[in-house]
Amino acid sequence: TMPSIFSYQSAEVDWCEGNFEHSAVIAEYYNTVNATTSFSLLPLAPLHCPVLAGAGVGSDFRLSLLLAGLFSVYFHMTLSYVGQLLDELSILWTLAVAYSFWLPKTYFPRCIKSRKHFFWFTGITTVVSTLMSFVKPAVNAYALNCIAFHLLYLMWRELKKCNDKRVHRMAAVMVVWWVLAISSWISDRWLCGLWQAVSFPYLHSFWHVLIAIALLYCLPLVIYFDVRNEMSSFKPKLGYWPSDSWPVVVPYIALEEPLKQC
Repeated sequence: TMPSIFSYQSAEVDWCEGNFEHSAVIAEYYNTVNATTSFSLLPLAPLHCPVLAGAGVGSDFRLSLLLAGLFSVYFHMTLSYVGQLLDELSILWTLAVAYSFWLPKTYFPRCIKSRKHFFWFTGITTVVSTLMSFVKPAVNAYALNCIAFHLLYLMWRELKKCNDKRVHRMAAVMVVWWVLAISSWISDRWLCGLWQAVSFPYLHSFWHVLIAIALLYCLPLVIYFDVRNEMSSFKPKLGYWPSDSWPVVVPYIALEEPLKQC
C-alpha cells in the first residue's frame, strides 16, 4: 500500500542530515532548527517604506515569507510528502508575489500592457507551475533555484543604469551571501557521502540561514529599483540599521527629496 502523504519520511527528498538522531519527533533536527532561525530573520526584511506600507505590499509579502518559513520547518520536521510540496509551493508563490509587485514594467512581456494584466499573467503561470510540480516533486527545488539566475540577471540590468556605489556594494554583498547559500545547498545534495564521511552532514541547515541573510540584502535592492522606476516623485536611499559602522546590520530604504538623477 502507498504510504500516507502526511506520514513521516514519505517525501521524495531526504537531505544529508541523519534522521531522528537528536529527537524522536523531529526528523532533521538541525535543518528544522535553522529553518526556524531563518524565517525568524525574515520579518526584519525592511519593507516598510511609507509608500509600500500604504499600499499594503509589505504586509502581503511578509505573510508569504512567513508561510514559506513555517512550511519549511514542517517539512524538515516530518519529511512528509505534503510537507515537501508545501515547502516548495510556498516558495513558488512567494516568488510570484514578488514578481507581481516589483518586476519593472520595462521587463514585462510585450503582450502585457499594464500591472493589472501582469498580475493575471503571473497568477496563471503560477497555477500551471503548481500543477506541474506534482509530476516530479524531486525536480521542484532545482527549478526554484534556477529562478535565482533570472533575478540576478534583472539585478545586473538595473545596476547598469545606476552609478550609486552604495547600491553596487550592497548588491555585491548580496551575491556573496547567495553564492555561499547555494554552494551549501548543492554540496549537501550532491556530496552527501563526503560530508557524512567527515561527520558533518549539516550544510543544508547552513543554507537556511545564509539564504535568509541574502534576502535581507536582496529585498531592499528590489524596493530601491522599484521606487526609482515606478515612483519618480521619491528619491530612494539605502541605509543600515542600527548604524553604518556596525559589523552586522540590517539594510533598509529611506525616501528623500524628489529624484533628479541616479
